[in-house]
This record gives sequence, C-alpha cells and structure tokens, in this order.
Amino acid sequence: MSYLLLFCENNGDLSNKAGMGKAAPDTNPELFEYLLTNSLRDSDIKKRLREETANLPEGGMQITPEQGQFMALLVKALGVKKALEIGTFTGYSALCVAEALPEDGKLVACDASEDWTRIGRKYWEEAGVANEIELRIGDAIQSLDTLLSQGEADSFDLAFIDADKVNMDAYYERCLKLVRQGGMILLDNVLWGGRVVDTAINDEDTVAIRALNAKIRDDDRVDASMLMVGDGLYLARKR
Repeated sequence: MSYLLLFCENNGDLSNKAGMGKAAPDTNPELFEYLLTNSLRDSDIKKRLREETANLPEGGMQITPEQGQFMALLVKALGVKKALEIGTFTGYSALCVAEALPEDGKLVACDASEDWTRIGRKYWEEAGVANEIELRIGDAIQSLDTLLSQGEADSFDLAFIDADKVNMDAYYERCLKLVRQGGMILLDNVLWGGRVVDTAINDEDTVAIRALNAKIRDDDRVDASMLMVGDGLYLARKR
C-alpha cells in the first residue's frame, strides 16, 4: 500500500470570486479566465467548500481549484494510495486528493486547528470520502517525526508541502525521508505573490522561500521543475 503526503496553506489573490482562489503572479486575467473555462472540471461540493472558506479572514490560504484538479490528476497518474496532508486548513486539498485515491487509498490529514478542519469534515462526509481521511491535530514537525519513528520512511508516493513558510525546509527534509524513490514532492507558494523577486521585501517567510527555492534548484537528490500553478508550485522527484 502506498500513500500521499501533503502540506497545505496558500496566499495571494487574482481571481477570488466564489472562492476561486488566485493565479500565479503576472497572469493575464482574461487568459486565466479562459484557462478556467476550458480546463476546470468542478463539482457542487467543491464550490460550496471554497465559498465557505472564502468568507473566512484567512480564506486566501485555500489552494485554487485548478491546482486541486492538477493534484488530483497527479494522484491518479502516479497511482497514489497512501496519503498524508500537513496543513489541511478547511479541507479543500484533502477533498481533491481523497476523491482521486483508489478505494483502498488512505489520507492522513494533519493540522493545528480544530476549527478550520471542522469545516472540511462535513464536506468529506457529503462526498463519501471521510472514511479515507484520518485527521490528526498537532504540530507538523512532530507529526512527521512520529511517522518516521513508526517506520514510515520511503513509503509515500507524493508529498505536497503547503504549511508555514519558516519551517518549509524542515518539512522538505522530512519529506525526502518519507517519500519513496521516484516519489514526488510538491511545494506550494514558491512564487509568494511575486514577493520572492522584490529585493525590498526581506521578512522571514519570504527569505525562507527564496532559500528553499535555491536549495531545491541545486539539490542533486531530486529532479525538479517550478510551475506557475496557483501561487507557484515546485515539483521535486526523489531520485
């Protein structure tokens, strides 16, 4: 049995109507609308979850629907069965992934907030995937270290890192241990709303993202490519 490893949070905004999320920096709005019209396969459950999340003060952390669809496609293409998510927020990415898992698939969803994840649970139930999702509340690094101590190294097929930015490198290093050879690590918000190229911005989150982007570029443990999906998505395949 194989699993997916996910870490979630998001920022930035270009197209946020009805919880549609945001596009990568400098995206042409008309072209982005065309992309959504001609690519997005949506569902009523997903729309309602995005809309409820968009009403929260932290609603911008939700991944975009086209990113969720892309992740679901990767889950199917890679044959992911065993799944873990760090940073579930209101459960949209978990819903996208769980729906794409096979019947014997499993997603362990980790987050620090009971309130945010409580929103997602009702949509998981409605979508019929609640039994595939095991929710764990607690510190992300501790959750990953617990998995490693339980012998889960080299057992995950895919990792999606989208939690707090200061600890992204720590999550990345643990993912490299948890993901199997040939498995994929996805890192979100790597363009950070364009702030990564603004030399006047040097807060700890931006500095951390810049450093990790450069690290992955030069990391001979992975094959990597950065995509302008959502707020920037880095794909790193473990060699």
